[in-house]
Amino acid sequence: MTQGPLDEMRVLDTSTTLAGAYATKLLADAGADVVKVEPPDGDPLRKWSASGQSLAEGVDGALFQFLNTLKRSIIIDPGTDAGRERLLCLASNADVVIEDSGIGNLAHRGLDHASLKSISDTISLVSISHWGQTGPWTDRPATEFTLQAAAGSTAYRGLPERGPVTAGGQIGEWATGSYAAVSAIIVWLSSRHSGCGQHADLSMFEVAVAALTIYHDLQSQWLETPLAQNFETPSIEPTKDGWIGITTYTGQQWQDFCAMIGRTDLCNDQKYFNATVRMDNLKMIQEAMHNWTRSQTTEEIMTLANSLRVPAAPIGNGKEVLETDHYRERGVFIKNPAGFLQPRRPYRLSDCADIPLAPAPGIGQHDGEIDAQWALPRGIANPGANGLAGPFADLRIVDLTAFWAGPVVTSTLAEQGADVIKIESVQRPDGMRFASSHPIHPAWERSAVVHGANIGKRDITLDCDSKEGKALLLKLLERADVLIENFSARVMDHFGLDWDTVHAINPQLVMVRMPAWGLDGPWRDRVGFAANVEQASGLAWITGYPDMPLVMRGVCDPVGGMHTLVALLTALEHRRKSGKGQLVEVALIEPALNLAAEQIIEWSAYGELLTRNGNRGPAAAPQGCYQCAGEPAAQRDTSPNEPWLAIAVQNNAQWLGLRRALGEPEWATAPAFDSAQGRRTGHDLIDRELTKWCAPRNAVEAVDTLLAEGVPASVLTNAHFVMPNPQLAHREFFSVRDHPVTGPTRYPGFPARFSGPSTSNGRPAPTLGQHNEEILINELGVSEAEFERLRKNKVIGNLPAWEAPSK
Repeated sequence: MTQGPLDEMRVLDTSTTLAGAYATKLLADAGADVVKVEPPDGDPLRKWSASGQSLAEGVDGALFQFLNTLKRSIIIDPGTDAGRERLLCLASNADVVIEDSGIGNLAHRGLDHASLKSISDTISLVSISHWGQTGPWTDRPATEFTLQAAAGSTAYRGLPERGPVTAGGQIGEWATGSYAAVSAIIVWLSSRHSGCGQHADLSMFEVAVAALTIYHDLQSQWLETPLAQNFETPSIEPTKDGWIGITTYTGQQWQDFCAMIGRTDLCNDQKYFNATVRMDNLKMIQEAMHNWTRSQTTEEIMTLANSLRVPAAPIGNGKEVLETDHYRERGVFIKNPAGFLQPRRPYRLSDCADIPLAPAPGIGQHDGEIDAQWALPRGIANPGANGLAGPFADLRIVDLTAFWAGPVVTSTLAEQGADVIKIESVQRPDGMRFASSHPIHPAWERSAVVHGANIGKRDITLDCDSKEGKALLLKLLERADVLIENFSARVMDHFGLDWDTVHAINPQLVMVRMPAWGLDGPWRDRVGFAANVEQASGLAWITGYPDMPLVMRGVCDPVGGMHTLVALLTALEHRRKSGKGQLVEVALIEPALNLAAEQIIEWSAYGELLTRNGNRGPAAAPQGCYQCAGEPAAQRDTSPNEPWLAIAVQNNAQWLGLRRALGEPEWATAPAFDSAQGRRTGHDLIDRELTKWCAPRNAVEAVDTLLAEGVPASVLTNAHFVMPNPQLAHREFFSVRDHPVTGPTRYPGFPARFSGPSTSNGRPAPTLGQHNEEILINELGVSEAEFERLRKNKVIGNLPAWEAPSK
């Protein structure tokens, strides 16, 4: 057991997959008492290695040892009467049970949430499954790979000449783990607040929709053209000595990039400010870029880009990140008790030191102590009975975040009942407001990311460079519980709002800072977006084809947001017990390095460098995307599906199902394919045969044939059309809210359904400065005359400064 902010939280962990293990690791790292419930032969992850290491008897794999530090282990077989009774007894003294091995895994053994509640009113259950516990697709066989395809993630990634490519590294499992950790803390806090435990039903499919498709589903309500396969330009480009990652999300960044490479003609032509136009002219622009980038070293480009404030990053992998000075100076990597290097927990709390790592437990190592220990009186406050408001109803958050990672933190809390006040300025509104491709004025109110990541909030504008704007911000901070921002590290210093200043104003306030590279280290002042973080962490390294440039993935923003939410909720729990606020630092690179941990661990423990391998993966063979008959969805207007399907065979039973679906062809009955290793060795042959089988077939019909034989498969959905999906509709993943500009709009939700009363305020995303009068006049006491003066001086406003009518 460890001491940490979440040390009053008891978690019974019955999970056996990466998602569940990572969720409970995040909880244990924050101090929760996590007890692993293992079957007699142990958690299968004990024998896992992505590089296929042959592990000696009794030796656990390095990934298992990373995921399970600070946990304890007991052996229970819940399939027996004695095992079921013991599990129920332990559950009666637990706060949260986590399961992840399929639909109703515990329910089949009489251990569903209703059964658990019969022995403890306050116990909560977090169920992680492919599709969720309810809906028409719940029994459909799936893997992380096929779920990406179904969610619309795979279809738009990659280059047309090579076909779609999945995001590598089992990223859907890691992402799901972060959402599961957040869900577990939410239901625990809700139970303590109300005295009533909840069931959080988390869908990995919904995680993929939420985290891997950049709100294309939401955008589809305003733009008729389906999403075509695309490739960001610039992105990951060749240099004289390797690769460089470059991002130009804003018009200014594109201009500065063009000046950097000596091609001002490209920025003088306004059409190239549009990312779609750049994609349409990819070969011409790449030639212009590469003529310059190939003449410079990566470090030379990094230095020049930093001087021009162009976001850039080196390309990391499991080996390179361990040798990077910035990470070394920040102490990002620590030694696992088993001897290899691993990323530390992905945040720093100014008033709570990291918990020293204890080794991952042996199988059943703590059988002799858990039952008696958990049966003792706990000595903590009795749960409340505070009605329907929820544990965040009195939480006020001042939100200075922009783009995606920061806003998704606060929108999640807004949906849980917190009062979130988003602050922009008319001089610099949230940059994502201008990422919309919508041609209708005002385009800044039609950005899909701004809509999706800001639901439930109120919005005001304040020019914090002005004396009046800063004074009003400070007045808000006096009565706030949380201040959160995700600027580059130097911006808050520019505003005069460093931690010491904020803490003096309100000692109980928790300040959350989310700079890309952290508050110290050689890269402190560099500009960085999620794309750069993916590049520098190794996440981009693992996605794409081995003989082509790396391909962007797009997950660091929302998943970084979930890690930040874990850190914030941990800090708030510390405040509840101590009465003290603190500084929370979540450098976006550190959650990314945790998501890339398997690469780092495999290199440090075994000397194996994991790399990208197209659509193949370490957990299934065959695994791939295969083209079927038909045209791309972008060339049509009605079909939700691309003419491609995804197949993943994880075991011998699924291989036999694939053989039946194919009609038992002679090539498939070769004895060499009776084992996973044999199928992996013969993957090229299998791919050729599957390509021939798929080519003349309709993708939907082919998938139905495969699913009927128990083979995980999915059509590659175009993200533009994911909204009508029957599974999402059944689970009410989307909710309709009336927006002042876009009208009734369907908003995606959090990927877990909570059994308790809804805490959502039902608000859509706010328009720019929508709540200026409500907050400044009605709550802060600004007079109407002063309000009008502030408006005229553009300290506040409802339009970008360059759009406001002249007076």
